Amino acid sequence: MLGAVLLDEVDGLADRLTVMVLQREPVYAELDMMEELRGACRVNLERGVQVLAEQVPGGVDPEDTSRQTGRRRARQGVPLEVVLRAYRLGGRVMWEALLGASRGRFSGRYDEVLLDAASYFWRVNDSSSSALVEAYRLEELRLRSHDLSRRHAVLDGLIEGRGSDPAFLRDAATVLALPERGPVLCVVAPVEPSGEDPLRSPRETLSAHGIVSSWFLRPRDEVGVVALGARPHEVALDALRPCAEGRVGVSPVVDGLGAIDAGYRMAHTAARTLSGPGLAVLDERLPEALLVDSPELLSRVVQTALGRLLELPVDDRDMLLETLQELLAHGGSPTHAAAALFCHRNTVIYRMRRIQAATGRSIGDPRDRLLLTLGVMAARMGA
Repeated sequence: MLGAVLLDEVDGLADRLTVMVLQREPVYAELDMMEELRGACRVNLERGVQVLAEQVPGGVDPEDTSRQTGRRRARQGVPLEVVLRAYRLGGRVMWEALLGASRGRFSGRYDEVLLDAASYFWRVNDSSSSALVEAYRLEELRLRSHDLSRRHAVLDGLIEGRGSDPAFLRDAATVLALPERGPVLCVVAPVEPSGEDPLRSPRETLSAHGIVSSWFLRPRDEVGVVALGARPHEVALDALRPCAEGRVGVSPVVDGLGAIDAGYRMAHTAARTLSGPGLAVLDERLPEALLVDSPELLSRVVQTALGRLLELPVDDRDMLLETLQELLAHGGSPTHAAAALFCHRNTVIYRMRRIQAATGRSIGDPRDRLLLTLGVMAARMGA
């Protein structure tokens, strides 16, 4: 009986609920949703009254308006807690209206019935709220998935060179929430076979330094686009180094999102110069980058530079390679190499003679020294 009475009062109840919600939740006014809010209040109140009066139209889901509201609010970006508070207010308005109808129209005749039905009323309200939450979260998940797909599509487009299209570039800047122009670093971290993340919390780490970045996990690598603004690129590099738990390559500074294709290639090359965890900046590893980008020359450089040294027993070979590396690092000086190796200078001189005999190269000759340097690099890279 009371439910049927309220069906005639739905419009007034909707007006009252709308005012209450707007007073408590300013987000609806900020989003200019007053009219839309009033419409939602009305349809949800009407459905609630129909459920209580057992007058839901045949074949209609009693919770359809709750689900519709949940999906709509997720699309509009209204926080779920705000939506639930408004929904609870709706339950309160309906309950007070039922009490008011019993006392105002029927002199309290239905008060005791209402008391007995209270648990049923709030179960219905809770069920509707649960339907709203479920619909909201499913829609939120769908929107996130759609947004992520769009972000990935934009990044792939930039990597493929579509940044030269002004319209695509503007759209990319909007989707990625990054400036279209200005200095940018590209970071590439190949996914390790172990499945471990190659980078630990790069976005949060850079954000703590006031640096905006966008990150993407792709099937074969994790890619970051770092907008430097007015900050020197060294600030970003110093922040990222502790995050590297796998092989991480960083491009030189490139000019805006339109140059991400070149930045990606250079960062990917930098990462490939590493044989273990670390952060490789391309400009700091150009010789290694030239070698790794010329795989057909890599083994030739090793063979031509090191020759018969590679045929020695493993322990002997490794000892001579370590000595050669220190000699090259110290300008061919046996004295300084000996200090680094913690051995006698004469020992280094003896090893140096063995190296020159096995390779046919002289550390004192500039061209030979360059080739030996490249040969050692290539050997260390696993050629």
